[in-house]
Amino acid sequence: MLASLGTLSLPVLLCVVVAAAVAGDTVGYLVGRRFGPRLLAMPLLRRHANRLAGAQERLRERGGWAVFFGRFTAFLRAVMPGIAGSSRMPWRRFATFNAMGGVIWGGGITLLGYALGGSYARALPWLGRSGVAALTIFAIVVLVAWRRRRKLSDGGAGAARVYEPDPRAARSEPCPREPVRSP
Repeated sequence: MLASLGTLSLPVLLCVVVAAAVAGDTVGYLVGRRFGPRLLAMPLLRRHANRLAGAQERLRERGGWAVFFGRFTAFLRAVMPGIAGSSRMPWRRFATFNAMGGVIWGGGITLLGYALGGSYARALPWLGRSGVAALTIFAIVVLVAWRRRRKLSDGGAGAARVYEPDPRAARSEPCPREPVRSP
């Protein structure tokens, strides 16, 4: 938005955003490579060791595209570099897909903000400060209503819980009884 208003240079902003995106994920990769195995050895994750090992193997062999597409999802954008590092993904593969993702994601987000920023600048005089305040309040009300509805649909804190027996328990064999001996 600031670039669309002329406060920042768009080419400089593009370079800074792309460089920061690539550098940030590179640091995440290096941290994962250094500390990832210790984190995966924690007792909480130890019971999933076989599945984690399989996932790491797949990521190491074919994970370049996971690094690339992980950039476009908030959760994966945060954890994928560390996972790639802990799985010992080859550096060249990670660096290639990290750079591709950083250029496309960083450039795309910056250009989208630039395009929408111009719209905001044109609409601001029309809306005025009161219009922006009303729009902000409306957005907050919608967010609160959505969260409340979601909480109620998830069975909220006061909802009655229905007892459902464990289906595995019904299939189990009864315990053999010892014969009762008379004294």
